[in-house]
Amino acid sequence: MTTDYGTSLHVWDFNQRKYQYTVPLGEEGLIPLEIRFLHNPEKPVGFVGCALSSTIFKFELSQESGKWEAEKVIAVGPKAVEGWALPNMPGLITDILISMDDRFLFFSNWLHGDIRQYDITDPAAPKLVGQVFLGGSITKEGSVKVTDDKELSEQPAAAKVQGRVLHGGPQMIQLSLDGKRLYVTDSLLTPWDRQFYPNLISNGTAMVQVDVDTVKGGLTINDKFLVDFGKEPDGPVVAHEVRYPGGDCSSDIYLPNELLPNA
Repeated sequence: MTTDYGTSLHVWDFNQRKYQYTVPLGEEGLIPLEIRFLHNPEKPVGFVGCALSSTIFKFELSQESGKWEAEKVIAVGPKAVEGWALPNMPGLITDILISMDDRFLFFSNWLHGDIRQYDITDPAAPKLVGQVFLGGSITKEGSVKVTDDKELSEQPAAAKVQGRVLHGGPQMIQLSLDGKRLYVTDSLLTPWDRQFYPNLISNGTAMVQVDVDTVKGGLTINDKFLVDFGKEPDGPVVAHEVRYPGGDCSSDIYLPNELLPNA
């Protein structure tokens, strides 16, 4: 894999508007794409999803050095395939988010087609507690044959909601503030959509809901919810970002009682 796309995090001082230093991730941190901090402002910890290497790094402000330091905590292995652009297919982590209580981390594998839920009670040792497939490039109905898979015993079936096939892979995700409803769209970038999921362009994208078990962990497709962007009046369209009008887990923080005014 190439490192041409970047393998580092860059720290800036927003008050002084000056670059401070770089945190290298190395060859296992290819294309660091989405950064999410814990919502608790008293905990200087965050995670970054590295798309091409399909890894998640935890970064934390070191009490010893006073600088941010990073370590790999999750890795999604590639799958050996036939009938695809390359002999090995990465998961391609394109979006990550953290629940408001800072207990769970979610991310999407746009090519493999699954969304994963990890318990990050211990940020240095995430535990996989939920997984669901929402399309992707390795479904048994598709043209790609998986020849070596360290995780799955068989290729997953194509995902359907209300009888409608999901033509792409899970991409942007957004979680309700109570952590129980995860909404998913499947368009990344139109040129990439056209290359990897041509049926997504001709049929339009979909937004679906995944129900989250917030007690033990677990993900389930909700067949009662579907927004079919293929039925737009001006023809099929592709949907990308998801936001809640009243706030969501990507934009909100919470303040402990001791930090509230007049507490």
